[in-house]
Amino acid sequence: MQATMLNDQELIALYLEGDEKSFQILLNRYKTKIFTQIYLFVRDQALAQDIFQEVFIKIINTLRHGKYTHEGKFVQWAMRIAYNMCVDYHRRNKRRIHIGQSSGPADFDIFDILRNSDEAIDTAIMRSETHNRIRELIDQLPPEQREVVVLRHYADMTFKEIAGLTRVSINTALGRMRYALINIRKLMQERDPIMQ
Repeated sequence: MQATMLNDQELIALYLEGDEKSFQILLNRYKTKIFTQIYLFVRDQALAQDIFQEVFIKIINTLRHGKYTHEGKFVQWAMRIAYNMCVDYHRRNKRRIHIGQSSGPADFDIFDILRNSDEAIDTAIMRSETHNRIRELIDQLPPEQREVVVLRHYADMTFKEIAGLTRVSINTALGRMRYALINIRKLMQERDPIMQ
């Protein structure tokens, strides 16, 4: 069986037996999802890269010391480590989670992956402006609501995963999303009263 076909637990077992390629496969499997989550919390590519590296150093150390006990839930465990490191960063720097507009064209923009390189330039510009407006609206939400929107729509997590990650009930996570959507709708109507 090819190593890429192995499940997370099998890859971890092989890695602990000395197969470095197994961990690389595991990393490749989840790096986009984990990096995206980190980036959307810190909104700085260099900082996101640093935190991403810290996350995988912590994962490697935990695995090597035999302290990994999350059988079958590697990605949720890795996402929790990433989330906690982002929260720690914000606590240390007393900065709020920000999903504002990129500061320049050199910045990584998660929405770039949504664009089709063949689409017309005017369509691409309109789509970019729409994404920027949505990010501005999300940034105006209370932190708990903003957090659930980021985790659900940008990190592509289920409500069960969000509840586990943020240590709230599924109903609380669903409620926060509901209020986030209500608030986004209100903010949109304030900007454009014609939208009913």
